[in-house]
Amino acid sequence: MTSTINGGISYWYADDGIPAPREPLPGDASADVCIVGGGYTGLWTAYYLKKAVPFLNITVLEAKFCGYGASGRNGGWLYNGIAGRDRYAQLHGHDSAVRLQQAMNDTVAEVIRIAAEEHIDADIHQGGVLEVAYTPAQLTRLKNSHTVEIAFGEKDRELYGARETAHRIRVAGAVGSTWTPHGARLHPVKLVKGLAAAVEALGVTIHESTPVTEIKPKHAVTPYGTVRAPYILRCTEGFTASLAHQRRTWLPMNSSMIVTEPLPTDAWDAIGWEGRETLGDMAHAYMYAQRTADNRIAIGGRGVPYRYGSRTDNDGRTQPATIDALRSVLTRLFPQLAGVGIDHAWSGVLGVPRDWCATVTLDRSTGLGWAGGYVGSGVATTNLAARTLRDLIQQDSGQSGPTDLTTLPWVNHKVRKWEPEPFRWLGVHTLYAAYRAADRRELTAHSAETDRMAALADKISGRH
Repeated sequence: MTSTINGGISYWYADDGIPAPREPLPGDASADVCIVGGGYTGLWTAYYLKKAVPFLNITVLEAKFCGYGASGRNGGWLYNGIAGRDRYAQLHGHDSAVRLQQAMNDTVAEVIRIAAEEHIDADIHQGGVLEVAYTPAQLTRLKNSHTVEIAFGEKDRELYGARETAHRIRVAGAVGSTWTPHGARLHPVKLVKGLAAAVEALGVTIHESTPVTEIKPKHAVTPYGTVRAPYILRCTEGFTASLAHQRRTWLPMNSSMIVTEPLPTDAWDAIGWEGRETLGDMAHAYMYAQRTADNRIAIGGRGVPYRYGSRTDNDGRTQPATIDALRSVLTRLFPQLAGVGIDHAWSGVLGVPRDWCATVTLDRSTGLGWAGGYVGSGVATTNLAARTLRDLIQQDSGQSGPTDLTTLPWVNHKVRKWEPEPFRWLGVHTLYAAYRAADRRELTAHSAETDRMAALADKISGRH
């Protein structure tokens, strides 16, 4: 059995290589638009703005290198989920939320289209998303979820029993599943590298190794100088708490992943998975997985969910107990992989708003904008957020009026701040302990009802 590499950013970087460094900011500078953060949100925003208005002077500032954060560490799920849709239905009406969901459905195809147009080979395979249930309570939630998704306009979603589920992927004990075509597997780092190259080719300036310490109207402050611009866009997702005055804006939630060694043909014959669907489950502490282009299984879930004081890691290293827990999830799904080698493990942070709602905002009085709070659904949502920021800036500068995107219900949504410490740390750890305990009880119980502790945790957390 091979030894496991722990950290080193992610397996995706080990596979595709760390990019050549770009120069830091050389001193004070000016721009038309300054984007803080070189992940998917920042790069997509630069891409669409520059495409729409080629004469714009756009500068991207990145603390480490493009894709260092969640964009280079995620599970490679390009899918149509968006955080907060049900809440937006409550606030703005069902039809408004249906428009948001349709925009997300279309976004999956948009990312695939742009990747092809820009010749970005990111191992994209549109096999859809399969979410499985393997307890009675999970099956109840699965069926309820399927009904809700259809009500939000997803008429092409399919509901499967045990036999139909096994025809796609033979998950041990699976009693049902739901599948949507609006999803694809991809290699996160290949996408972010290709996107950064496409942005530079358009004439956008990217400065790496340039941490922004403070954002204020028309100013992005760094140790090397200040960039002045009419529009300053914060695209920092899980790293937002490191900025001045943003400690309680979005909680940096940790998520961890492992990737197996390449599996032999006989293992795939036993598992199936010929369709390369992205795979999830209906557990409270849910997992997410993909079959990689080089025939490994990459699987993730929550490890230690949150570090005190909204701290973030430096190199993606994760706890040995988390690696063991993810291996246990893997072998619960596929018992025949009990002895498989785990080649790499890593962690990253994602942004979680207090009400679990992703948002896009442009403050027209200050020129400050931001997007994020994707709660783990950012691979596709970043693209929709970027196109929305483009439209908001064009509207504000008088180049266009309102568009279908600027009138979506997540635009300019206000979220209250997280509780101060130690309540933030205690609350998150208590809630996830409750979710894990609920999952354990549901595995051994025969009830079709969701564990009461998990239902209570959902209400307390505001999770949708």
